[in-house]
Amino acid sequence: MALKLITETVNDVRALIETAETGSAMNYFIEGIFMQGNKKNQNGRVYPTATLQREMQRYQKEHIDRKRAFGELGHPDSPTINLDRVSHMITELTQDGDNFMGKAKVMVHTPMGNIVKALIDEGAELGVSSRGLGSLRDADNGIMEVQDDFYFSTVDIVADPSAPDAFVRGVMEGKAWVWESGVLKECTLEQVVQTVENVHQPTISTTERSAALVESFSQFLTALRRGVQSNIR
Repeated sequence: MALKLITETVNDVRALIETAETGSAMNYFIEGIFMQGNKKNQNGRVYPTATLQREMQRYQKEHIDRKRAFGELGHPDSPTINLDRVSHMITELTQDGDNFMGKAKVMVHTPMGNIVKALIDEGAELGVSSRGLGSLRDADNGIMEVQDDFYFSTVDIVADPSAPDAFVRGVMEGKAWVWESGVLKECTLEQVVQTVENVHQPTISTTERSAALVESFSQFLTALRRGVQSNIR
């Protein structure tokens, strides 16, 4: 089953500046609520607390304990971590009832981390945006329930918590991913469908539409050919 990228923005975080153990430098952190369970959020979604608890325990073992719990600045358009855009490392993730409290150290020596540091120095309001993969079920009263296949990826820093969430959902959640041999891959068929939908607009000429459809179909066939060759090998 193809999984959708699911993101949620939380504004209730604060920045901290702490003196390093040596006393010669300052460490920058953000902390607050990173995820919430059993509560309808601003996107009309509900995450079962039990599902989040399972994922946080897995994430603690596989990422935080191994010092590889990286997050990015901004809204990436895939569930994978782009190391060239890393801005922070999550150091703590604990459960408090239905809330999952987190703390992340800003990596001030990376380009994106340095931007976060500058924002904190200037008193900017920061927020965090969780990132994960999963499917949704339409429950009662217009609530979309996140299913048990949810996979937590990370928490990113967003510099403008009040940004329209519809934009983020439109760009990021319109794609789908599948696990293939332990690797996440974007669904090619989803891309073709998206292209077809995009080009059938009144503002797009027949020539442009035809060129886009031919290119998209060609990419789809190439992906299929690579898949067949890989299976033969």
